[in-house]
Amino acid sequence: MKPFVSILASLLLLILTSGCWDNNELDEYGFVQAVAIDRSDDHLIELTTHLYNPSSKMEMGDEAKPAQKSINFRTTGETFFEALREIPAEFGRKAKWDHMRVIIIGEKLAKTINIREVLDFFSRDHEPRGTVLPLIAEKSAADFLDVKPFIEQTIGQQYKKMETNGARYSAKTSSIPLYELAIQMKSPSKTSAVPYIHKNSLDHKAVVSGTALIQDGKMVELLKERDTEALMMLTQRYRFGIIEFPCMKHDNEQVLSKESFEVLTFHSSVTPTLTDDSVSIKVQISMEGTVGELRCSHLKTNSDMEHFEQIVEDTIEQQITHTINVLKRKKVDAIGIGNQLYRKNPKRWKQLEPDWEERFARSEFEVDVKVKVLSTGMNSGTIFGTKEK
Repeated sequence: MKPFVSILASLLLLILTSGCWDNNELDEYGFVQAVAIDRSDDHLIELTTHLYNPSSKMEMGDEAKPAQKSINFRTTGETFFEALREIPAEFGRKAKWDHMRVIIIGEKLAKTINIREVLDFFSRDHEPRGTVLPLIAEKSAADFLDVKPFIEQTIGQQYKKMETNGARYSAKTSSIPLYELAIQMKSPSKTSAVPYIHKNSLDHKAVVSGTALIQDGKMVELLKERDTEALMMLTQRYRFGIIEFPCMKHDNEQVLSKESFEVLTFHSSVTPTLTDDSVSIKVQISMEGTVGELRCSHLKTNSDMEHFEQIVEDTIEQQITHTINVLKRKKVDAIGIGNQLYRKNPKRWKQLEPDWEERFARSEFEVDVKVKVLSTGMNSGTIFGTKEK
């Protein structure tokens, strides 16, 4: 009797044990690394899906080479989902979005269609992650998926590294995940800054630098590297960077050569004040760093160091003032002043919101910059290879 009870108990346990009743084999999926979204001349959505190729086979030919680690598939449709459903029919596998690195949106589409419409799928579907990085591409987004990666296995992973590290170490672009872009786009100012990818003029290689300003879902302006660097400072996203400035003699005579200052620590605050119907904003910036390059300055005394610091401060102040004037001229509150006013007084913001773009264009900014040189980078404060006088 005991053996029978034991067998029965074992069978019951096996029935209750979960199995692979809903499993899917790996060869049923195509793992998406990146996606490019464009708009065709006949107003269709053009989708280019960059899929990982796990094959380790060698390409045939005179010289055997490893197979490419990625494959591009282009599909079209009146909606994003229609273009998406064409992938299994042509590729033979269902697209899987869990490991996607970047979403690239063509500049033409970003200027003519509310990008909320094409990004809606990525926030609604359960597979895409909120940490995927969006990019706005010069002209056509699909062209950038044909670029070969420099060091990473796929160009999707390459662009992710270029965006994140470019924003962190050079401040020539921003880095914003999809979930944060959604927050910015529905904020009171309805403005966000998305990294911009383009091809440089020297060797036509892909570069992630500059930012595309998105207002109420559409691209309205492109900021170049210098203005992007200032915007990063104004929005407290600046971490590290290099400040370049013309050589200046003690009599403030400008020299053609340039010197540089490496920023190691940075802090900024932007404080708006509302008086009656006018808005004034105080910008305070403080940074510390080391001398990057000397070409004409000699930092031997405290007076020399103070003069050097003053030149850096003036350079940064001019750079920030120029960016502020660009934003005011375009009536784009990319700094988020409206967001701050809303948080301070939601009731008052309702009165300001209808004509906020005009109010922002009329606002007054006061910029104060403080720079501290921690070290010249070596014991000598003179130019390399020169004797101290």
